[in-house]
Amino acid sequence: MEENTLHVAILDSIPDIAWLKDEQGKFLSVNEPFGKACGFNPQDLIGKTDLDIWPKELAESYRADDLEVMSSKKRKYIQERLSDKEGKIKWLETIKTPVFNNKGIVTGTVGIARDITERKENDERLKNIRAELEIRVKVRTVELTRINEDLSKEVRNRLKIENELQSYRNKLETLVAERTKELELEIEKRKAAQIKERALSKQIEFILGATKTGLDIIDQNLYIRYIDPEWAKKYGDPQGKKCFDYFMDRKSPCPECALLKAFVTKQIVVSFEVLAKENNRPIQVTSIPFQDETGEWLVAEINADMTEKKKIDDELERYRKQLEDEVTKRTKELIQEVFLHKKAEVEKSKLNRDLLKFNKKLKSVSLIDAHTGLYNHRYLYDVIESEFHQARRYAQSLSVVMIDVDYFKSINDVYGISFGDLVLKQLAKQLKRMVRRYDILIRYSGEEFVIISPRLNRDLSFNMAQRLLESLSFINFGNKAHTVKLKLSLAAISFPEDRANKGVELINLANNVLNKAKEGGGNRAYSSQDIKKQPKVTNSKSLKNEEIKSLRNTIEKLNKKSKQGLVESIFAFAKTIELKDHYTGEHVENTVHYATEIAKMLNLPREDLELIKQAAMLHDLGKIGISEHILLKKGKLNKKEFAEIKKHPQIGADIIRPIQFLHNLVPFIFYHHERWDGKGYPSGIKGEDIPLGARIIAIADVYQALTSDRPYRKAFSKKKALGIIKNSSGTQFDPRIVNIFLRVINQEK
Repeated sequence: MEENTLHVAILDSIPDIAWLKDEQGKFLSVNEPFGKACGFNPQDLIGKTDLDIWPKELAESYRADDLEVMSSKKRKYIQERLSDKEGKIKWLETIKTPVFNNKGIVTGTVGIARDITERKENDERLKNIRAELEIRVKVRTVELTRINEDLSKEVRNRLKIENELQSYRNKLETLVAERTKELELEIEKRKAAQIKERALSKQIEFILGATKTGLDIIDQNLYIRYIDPEWAKKYGDPQGKKCFDYFMDRKSPCPECALLKAFVTKQIVVSFEVLAKENNRPIQVTSIPFQDETGEWLVAEINADMTEKKKIDDELERYRKQLEDEVTKRTKELIQEVFLHKKAEVEKSKLNRDLLKFNKKLKSVSLIDAHTGLYNHRYLYDVIESEFHQARRYAQSLSVVMIDVDYFKSINDVYGISFGDLVLKQLAKQLKRMVRRYDILIRYSGEEFVIISPRLNRDLSFNMAQRLLESLSFINFGNKAHTVKLKLSLAAISFPEDRANKGVELINLANNVLNKAKEGGGNRAYSSQDIKKQPKVTNSKSLKNEEIKSLRNTIEKLNKKSKQGLVESIFAFAKTIELKDHYTGEHVENTVHYATEIAKMLNLPREDLELIKQAAMLHDLGKIGISEHILLKKGKLNKKEFAEIKKHPQIGADIIRPIQFLHNLVPFIFYHHERWDGKGYPSGIKGEDIPLGARIIAIADVYQALTSDRPYRKAFSKKKALGIIKNSSGTQFDPRIVNIFLRVINQEK
């Protein structure tokens, strides 16, 4: 009964839809959001089943999920697409969890559902934007290819003219003396032709750099799904309109419709159209068929403005014809070409320089990470080999520092992907400021960065890694709504101290060292000296033992990897407390620091130190089940409210208990509010009966609470807080732990 009461209290404090069922699927408790979602009074739903509330097919699906959760004794995540009473589509994300009694027997299920419609819609919009960008890139690539072909053709024509000129040069030697006067007249005519040619060149530059394009997406019924915003300004809202009506003022599809052909052939179709609404503006339409994630066929239309191109094409054609007529009719053109040859050489040289600059610019753009502005993964493997070759040739040092953001998944889970992208962009900006100006900074992967430092030995590169770790730990990342402090793992590798035959071997070694730093708990910097050397194999027996050890290590790594994902999810869940109680979010990091320092000074084993660190991170996890009204109350809590707040150690322990490999954290979380004199809660145990980890966390927790601003009081000074801790030695706190804690504080002065 007490367990049900606890579950009911938790459900009432959760803002999302939540419920509790028994083994038969009958509702034992539901919260207010559940009642609103199904249109019932929450009290009227007690004792009912899903068949009493939902349509039969949906109710049977829910019952099947409940039976699966109870039989597997595992949590299940479900996303479902539903229609509300008004027929509007909504998406719900549901988590169903088995409920256990004190004997470990499944007694029912508990569920939490959240409306994720907005997130789904944002994902869909993001997908459409990405598709649009990909299409634009494809179109631009086609245009650049066409331009290069046109330029190559022009160069070939120039070379042909050169060959023809060579055959006439001998004749020109005899004609120059006789026709000097004619030459002067022709020079004047050529000047006029040059002016005309320069004007034509400007028109060519215009069409190469200022071609207008537009984008729209149309379904198989010819309805407009998306339109470029600039078009929408001219044509109005396309909602519910078909393409032939919207663009052409027609009541039926256009004759020889390229869209319909693209849908039938499933191939790209290029056509030319005239827009009557825009004074018969000519456009080239590229119709690209594609399927969305639901399998529906759509067509994306890329519309290129052909007005200026058509004018320039006509002008080019007239000009070329004029030149051909002049070449065939007039021998005097031979004299002109002598001077034209020199100008053609200059233009050809300029054209080649422009093409080289353009190709160089394209190459540099392909090596830049668009989000952070840093070099990308592709650039890394080009530059590392070049720098390694330089270092080895001139007997210089070369260092690689690899950086990884610990638990970055929890930031994305709690605050969203856009917030995570903002944090990575801010981190990249900070790294730019901190490295040397001739260091090379690269975004290696999602949350990993690499610094290539020429002429930096191992000691200096390791010092730089430690400096980056310390400096970045004090910086708040985020925006006005939310801020986070990052935990980083760093690896420092240097040639020639760390042997390598290629630059990529330095990258691989840095990656191995980084994995060791993360396995050690993260938030630290390692060099290759921190990796223990493997013993040599001398005989078949030791070889067999080595193989067994290697297999065991591989299994342990895989196990750690699977556990890490679950731990990150738990820590992400704990982070949600910060959204309810900002004090708790800021308070946790310092509590972890002091608890860890006390454990180190007690010379506890490494595994015990790691347990205390994790328990300190999660010690207030149970506050997720406490009302925000109580957490944020500015005045003193009354008896009822204090009784409610005293439940959070039990709630936190209940959340952790089903996770097998976190069982060792449960005593530390459950007992961290017990007192040395036995007057604490929730069990009232005292002295050495209180687990050591709980006693350590208790002091770190209280000291951080005393020195922090709370809703109901200002922070105490450090001196006054330490006085309170000393006076509570032997009553609230373990005297030995108090003495250790005071030594930790003194060392920080």
